[in-house]
Amino acid sequence: MKHIDITVSGKVQGVYFRLSTKAVADQLGVKGIACNEPDGTVYLEAEGDDFALDAFLEWCREGPDRAVVENVVCRAGDVKNYRNFEVIRKSR
Repeated sequence: MKHIDITVSGKVQGVYFRLSTKAVADQLGVKGIACNEPDGTVYLEAEGDDFALDAFLEWCREGPDRAVVENVVCRAGDVKNYRNFEVIRKSR
């Protein structure tokens, strides 16, 4: 089990990025959170095995149909043992 923190920039708010990400995470068995940030980025925390996280990160680089992903920054973090993948409604 690994944990990664991901920041996605571009046209990623108002295009169902968080909800689409949750659907992909649920399919892959990835646990974590997704939330919009005040600077227009989407912040994600994801936990899973190497295969699931690689596939999840690959999807984040594309996003849903209406998104225009310009940059994805990923860094390792400490495992928090999330129970599911949750969309956070308010900015942190």
